[in-house]
Order: sequence, then C-alpha cells, then structure tokens
Amino acid sequence: MIRRVGEHGLLVETGALEISHRLDALLRDRAPEGVVEVVPGPETVLVVAPGANQDRLRTALGSLLAGARDAAAETGGGPEGAAVVTVPVVYDGADLDAVAELAGLTAEEVVARHTGRELVVGWLGFAPGFAYLIGLDPDLHVPRLDTPRTSVPAGSVAVAGPYSAVYPSASPGGWRLLGHTSLRVWDTGAVPPSLFRPGTRVRFERA
Repeated sequence: MIRRVGEHGLLVETGALEISHRLDALLRDRAPEGVVEVVPGPETVLVVAPGANQDRLRTALGSLLAGARDAAAETGGGPEGAAVVTVPVVYDGADLDAVAELAGLTAEEVVARHTGRELVVGWLGFAPGFAYLIGLDPDLHVPRLDTPRTSVPAGSVAVAGPYSAVYPSASPGGWRLLGHTSLRVWDTGAVPPSLFRPGTRVRFERA
C-alpha cells in the first residue's frame, strides 16, 4: 500500500527490509521528478516530493515497488553489488566485560563473535548517520543500559538488542560499548555525508 504522509510525502509499505533496500536503490538511481528525499525503514520507504503531482508519483512508485519485489524474489536478498565497509575496532569498551557476563562468554569470545559475522545496514535513524546494523550474533543480543549515558563519544562501537552500531557523533546513548573506531562514519563535508547506506555490508575487525 502507498499512503499519503503530510503535505509532500508518500509512504510505500514494502513489507520486508530486502524490498525496502531494493526500492531505495531504484529511487536513488532513477528518482521520479520532484523527489528530494528518500528514507527507507524496515518495511517502508518514505518519499518526499514537494510540489510533485501526487497521482503521477504514486503510479511511478507502484511500478518501482513491483520491480523491487520481483528482483528481491529472484535473488532472495537486497541489491547486488552493495558496498562493503571494514571497520577497525579497538575493543576497550566500558561495557565489554558486562556484555561478556550477560552473554555467558569471555571478553575474547565476545570480540570473536562481533568480528565473525558480516552485518548489513538495515536503516538509519536516532541521529544523522546512525546506522542500525543487523545480523548480529544472537549470543550478543543484550539489553540496553538501564540508565543511558549522557554522552557517548563519536566512533564508539556498541550493541543493543539484535543490533550493532557505530556512534557517528557524540550524543547521549544507552547502547553497551564494546570499543571504538577511528573510522569517520559521518562527515558533513562528504557526499553523501554518511559512510553507511541502507544495504551496505559491514565487517568489524580488531585494530
């Protein structure tokens, strides 16, 4: 279903993250006239197009959505050729030992589990450039802190629930810190400013 959102937006309900990634890629490759912003989510894609003909845009989005569904069904996943980003991490986080205790592992085993899988950027939210990375080892699915920190340094590498993340800038946060990276994942002077895009594959490695 495609729903009207506010004065200038249409929300496309994709029903699956893989289809959201496919539609996001199609829209960025050949966006219909008037589209100025595309915001993919787990099962939706928000398309913002001030002044665009809504009926014409809805038709175009319906066609692109059908293409995204067909492509995802053929390959069983997101867009081919997704970028791969390797993130070097110093595993010295304040919560590393606590995560190990919660998971019933040693700190070294936590690091091995965190670096042993390729994750995927599901979507961005919370703060500019903050990417929710999916595919985390189930043993590392630990709860957020009961009391969030008032400030988490930029570059902090963290886990919470089924997700991992790299804090793009200093901000409050309740995720559990495993370590930090010197890799800059958010740069307002770059195009695009975020190193992570929906569908980007991410590997953590011990620095």
